[in-house]
Amino acid sequence: MVERSDEAPLLFWAEGPAVSAPPPAAEPGSSGSGGRRLGGGWSAAPWDGEGPAEAAGAAAGRGGGGPDRGRLRGHLRPPHGILLLPQYLPNRMLGHRYEVSTRLAPVNTGNMVEWCLPQDIDLEGVEFKSMASGSHKIQSDFIYFRKGLCFGLACFANMPVESELERGARMKSVGILSPSYTLLYRYMHFLENQVRHQLEMPGHYSHLEAFYDDKKGVLPDSKGTPSSQQPVHWLPSIHRYMYPEMKITHPAGCMSQFIKFFGEQILVLWKFALLRKRILIFSPPPVGVVCYRVYCCCCLANVSLPGLGGTVPESKPFFYVNVADIEMLETEVSYVACTTEKIFEQKRDLYDVYVDNQNVKTHHEHLQPLLKINNADKEKYRRLNDQRQMLMYSQEVGEDCSSCEEDLFILFFMEQNNRIFQTLMEVSASQDKTLTADHARGMGLDPQGDRSFLMDLLEVYGIDVMLVIDNPCCT
Repeated sequence: MVERSDEAPLLFWAEGPAVSAPPPAAEPGSSGSGGRRLGGGWSAAPWDGEGPAEAAGAAAGRGGGGPDRGRLRGHLRPPHGILLLPQYLPNRMLGHRYEVSTRLAPVNTGNMVEWCLPQDIDLEGVEFKSMASGSHKIQSDFIYFRKGLCFGLACFANMPVESELERGARMKSVGILSPSYTLLYRYMHFLENQVRHQLEMPGHYSHLEAFYDDKKGVLPDSKGTPSSQQPVHWLPSIHRYMYPEMKITHPAGCMSQFIKFFGEQILVLWKFALLRKRILIFSPPPVGVVCYRVYCCCCLANVSLPGLGGTVPESKPFFYVNVADIEMLETEVSYVACTTEKIFEQKRDLYDVYVDNQNVKTHHEHLQPLLKINNADKEKYRRLNDQRQMLMYSQEVGEDCSSCEEDLFILFFMEQNNRIFQTLMEVSASQDKTLTADHARGMGLDPQGDRSFLMDLLEVYGIDVMLVIDNPCCT
């Protein structure tokens, strides 16, 4: 089986150039070689209501209105602790620094960074990103998040203790920051072990320091912007290198869990993702599996056709966000994220689509028709399930050991997307530029049920065609 690359085409802006498939990754405990080094770490300590946390509360209040400030303080005060560590540095990321952190917080204060390497890194807000609100109700979890242009993975654990000061519970997270999220999972086992170690032996950071010294790297001095980075060079094997690899603890895999959870609703999410809408997924803790749903949503919008939509917003997985991110989200025109903060549902100016459990909804009237499952959607879902059944059968009889459901899922939607945009570009290049009901059927769409979806698609991607499909309300 061909090894997958660490390419992350969903995030061109967060990736450096790639020229070849990477060699096998070194184990977290082994020493790096040939420039494969990284660095960075941090730790959190209790918040007493002053300083950065107070500033975050003020920022949230400005972003969403006055009532949120008290709400923010309530969410930041539960007891937590955190550790973040550096991640493996692939060749193409050479010159970037990975950052490590640790956090500890007594129960009667709040989230604060307890320890980090290097000590001069900007970790403002990480103490809240690396431990989801409500985590005190669960025993363990993991969480993906975004910090600036970097991504983080943190593992959380909660251990009962006989301590009045800690009110019977000690909670910490240990995590890492990286310019790319695609390899963070390789250190999940290490992070899980280290958070247990920190719970049982608080203040002993020798393992984290050794890991940092072994993996550290250096960020470039210049303040480069995403647009200044070199473009990603695609590798020849499309189905292996067109999407990043994110290991999941579910034996059936990330994508199969996504399909089973949402059912036919994935076709609704597919349309919103292709339209680059702001999608926010709500779920109470644990939040780790919900971060994978964010990733899967972004995968729905993959397109491999060259030269398409240069001005179209990118599909950005922000993973976990909380009320401290309100000011940042106000500036975003497209993202997919998840949260455990129910108050976000009231902040309608921050999202276009709100997903609560399997319930997908939007407050925009012009997007309401996209919530309805039409016949073409049902047919696509049937074909997807048929292909999954065929794959599972071929694997059972030993005919196909190289493919997996993740490949099938990505390729299914990529081919669907490619067919749509190939047709639209051909019509746009024709003399009369007329898009008919036959074209819609050829793209696998319902001429009537998907009319509003097609109109939005043409507008978002700036494709010049004339839609001559009758409006169902006028027939």
